[in-house]
Amino acid sequence: MYDFLLSDEARALRSEVRDFVKTIPRQLLLDMDADKVQFPKEFLAEAGKRNLMGCRYPREWGGRGLDWVSTVMVMEEIGTLGYIMACTFGVGAELVCDAIIRHGTDRQKEKYVRPLLKGEIFAAECLTEPRGGSDFFATNTTAEDKGDHYVINGQKRFIVGGEGADYFLVYAKTDPEAKAHKSLTCFIVDRSEGVMVDYIYGLMGCRGGGAARIIFKDAKVPKENIVGSLHGGYAVFNTMMIPERLGTAAMTIGAARPALEVATGYTTRRKAFGREIARYQGVSFQVAEAAMLLDACRSMAYTTSRAVDTGVSENEIRRLVSESKKFITESCQKVVHNSMQVMGGIGYTNVFPVERIFRDVRLASIWTGTNEVMSLIIASEWYRKYMEDRALGITRDCENDAAEAFAEGEKIYE
Repeated sequence: MYDFLLSDEARALRSEVRDFVKTIPRQLLLDMDADKVQFPKEFLAEAGKRNLMGCRYPREWGGRGLDWVSTVMVMEEIGTLGYIMACTFGVGAELVCDAIIRHGTDRQKEKYVRPLLKGEIFAAECLTEPRGGSDFFATNTTAEDKGDHYVINGQKRFIVGGEGADYFLVYAKTDPEAKAHKSLTCFIVDRSEGVMVDYIYGLMGCRGGGAARIIFKDAKVPKENIVGSLHGGYAVFNTMMIPERLGTAAMTIGAARPALEVATGYTTRRKAFGREIARYQGVSFQVAEAAMLLDACRSMAYTTSRAVDTGVSENEIRRLVSESKKFITESCQKVVHNSMQVMGGIGYTNVFPVERIFRDVRLASIWTGTNEVMSLIIASEWYRKYMEDRALGITRDCENDAAEAFAEGEKIYE
């Protein structure tokens, strides 16, 4: 942990989070992985009672008025319990609340944000549909204007927290004739008649988070539950990509960390050929690589969070957040891989938690935008900035720093 990047208040909060993490019963984690518990309401309720959720939101709505650097720290520490614990923690407190805090009305904040941060109610975000994953704007869910309310029809799937949520943040098409980015509206939809949890998915890992398919059949939603403006769903979605992807990156660091810690302890005790296996370079170098990757991940997460806190340009934030999500999730998967590898066969069993962590972190590079989508954004923003800087002439033209830079007939581009 990079203590030097944390304020005194953030370091005190970290102690609170670590104390909370220590109280979570082992049996809850086991029961969730066995699908005996489908949604950890007690865990979230206790986090809310301790005022640990939404630390960067204003105090008037139940937050602590801190920053993104503090949020990254909290998400890493919660992640050490398991990736799905951080997912359920983050979906409501860091995603749904973020949309309402940034785009909602005071009434919406009072009704939906304050009690959620207290752990009294729970929420889920509804993005993915059966016919659309990465193609978010191709949604088939519709909201029809009925005067004083809208009627929503459609379905969403892979909704983390769907089983336990009291309300949902739902994007629906309100202007089918408009261009994709101007056709959607974001709604707060209470769990009520017309809102059905139709299916709980059987997952490879990250079990116990209530990942569900949600069906909306003539679900009535008052107009006062529009988040932002009518047909303004893109503006909400766009700002949510920061907590969606930066939060994912931070929690993945926390989820991978215990695997390395377990492997480190194991290699200092396990002996082969008369000495601890940590003394063999074939083992210690893999541990060293994993430790290096975790530090690199933290460096990227904290650099990006500082950029968000200081308000750098939207384009640069898009690139940094996408880089963080891609690099950190892939690097942490490598961390867990190395941890299992140095433990050998025992790491592949449920005698140690590394096999569960291995299954869980596989989700990280898929959800909240696949890493292929992240590459698309990174490439787009990198080329845009390159062309912009070149046009402005603000950097040295290093292309000419070669002995034969001006040789005739050599630089052929067509």
